[in-house]
Amino acid sequence: MTPAKRLLDLFCAIGLTIVLAPFIIIVAILILVLDGRPIFYISERMKTQTEGFQLIKFRTMKVVAEDSGVSGGDKSDRITRTGAFLRGARLDEVPQLWNVLKGDISFIGPRPPLRQYVERFPEIYSKVLKSRPGISGLASIYFHSHEEYLLANATSREKTDEIYSRACIPRKARLDLIYQRRRNVCMDVSLMLKSVIKRLR
Repeated sequence: MTPAKRLLDLFCAIGLTIVLAPFIIIVAILILVLDGRPIFYISERMKTQTEGFQLIKFRTMKVVAEDSGVSGGDKSDRITRTGAFLRGARLDEVPQLWNVLKGDISFIGPRPPLRQYVERFPEIYSKVLKSRPGISGLASIYFHSHEEYLLANATSREKTDEIYSRACIPRKARLDLIYQRRRNVCMDVSLMLKSVIKRLR
C-alpha cells in the first residue's frame, strides 16, 4: 500500500466515523433490542496468503453453533429482522471502518477472502492478495449483485460452496487483477464515489 493510499484511507475513515457515529449507535441499539446479542459479527479474513485478521460487521444473521463458507440461499432463513435491510444496502459493512483505521483493509481493493478459499486456490490468491483487500472495489461494484443472484439459488452449504468456487471466485479475480494493474489514488477515489452512488440507488 502506497503512503498516498494509506493517507486517503485514514482521512476518509476518520471523517466517516465521526459523521456516521450516530447511525452506528442507533443501529447497534436496534440490533440489541430487536435481535439480541451479539451486535457485531466477527470473522477471520485474509489480507495476505498467510496473514489473517478479524473482520467486523453488524450481525445480520441468527447465531448457530457451526457456521462456515460464504452466505447463500441456504442461510436465508437465518437473516434477522434488521439484517435484511442492512444487507440489502450493505450497511452491515459500516463497522469495517475500524478495520480500515487499523490498516487491515483499504477502502478499495479485493474483498478479503476466507482462509478456506485462499488455501484451496493458492494460484489465484497469490496474485489477488498482492493488493490490500478493501471494503469495495471493481468486483464489488460490477459483480456483487450477480454473485448474490447466483448464490441465492443454492439450497445447501455444499451447493453454495460449489457455485462460489466455480462461478464467483474466477470472475472476481479477473476484475481484482484489472484493478491491480491500473490502481492509483484517482482510481480509488472514483471507485469510492461509484460505490456510494450504487448504495444510494
